[in-house]
Amino acid sequence: MELTVETSHGKASAYAYTGGKAFDAGLPCIVFIHGALHDHSVWTLLARWFAHHGHAVLAVDQPGHARSRGAPLPDVEALAQWVLAVLDAAGVERAAIVGHSMGSLIALEAAAQAPQRVSHLAMLATAYPMKVSSALLSTAPDAPYKAIDMVTAFSHSTLGPKPSYPGPGAWVPGGFRALMRHVHDAQRGLNLFQHDFALCDRYANGLQAAAKVRCPTTLILGKLDQMTLPQQTHDIAQALKARIIAVAAGHDLMAEAPEAVLGALREALA
Repeated sequence: MELTVETSHGKASAYAYTGGKAFDAGLPCIVFIHGALHDHSVWTLLARWFAHHGHAVLAVDQPGHARSRGAPLPDVEALAQWVLAVLDAAGVERAAIVGHSMGSLIALEAAAQAPQRVSHLAMLATAYPMKVSSALLSTAPDAPYKAIDMVTAFSHSTLGPKPSYPGPGAWVPGGFRALMRHVHDAQRGLNLFQHDFALCDRYANGLQAAAKVRCPTTLILGKLDQMTLPQQTHDIAQALKARIIAVAAGHDLMAEAPEAVLGALREALA
């Protein structure tokens, strides 16, 4: 689904995957927000399940990522404004917002900027503050592929789930790495790895945002997450009065534990 989205940073075309069903703004809506160097495809299983079970789904590509046009936006606050503008463009008054990693910060900020428009907030593989390893930030400027390899290693709970899991032809770490490289390379003239991870690292409004959130909130965490450690959610979880659901996975929990994450999200949005 193509939408024309306008914010203070300009007007540009935005892409949203609707889960294989025609978008109907009259149904309960869920917005899915991907993490750093990802795109809408990380939500395919979840988006399709909810789209085929009574929901309108918008799994977005952020500006400058994959099929959405325009330059990448400068900070979490601007991306939250963009998400709310996506709702405007789609004709949606109120939605549940689900975000993974960097996307969880954007979801939190959107729920704070317009609390009346958000029915549920689900933050997957999150932490606050979301400080990024200095090794990643120092490697990214000159060797983004090496940094991507480091993130791939840190994001999975084993050396490598067996090939063909969770389905024939699938290789979880390999697909993760390939997606990050593809999204990075599509943004010419800008080191998108450096942009996205620095954006996470400098976001400092989390606790202030949490105080403004008015909807039920759930944190869905990977027990073995090395990128956003589960223990780093204590303060933000308390501020949000959030429910916590832990699954047996690392940071790439939607791919490593797809059925468990689907079950957790169904519970969070019930």
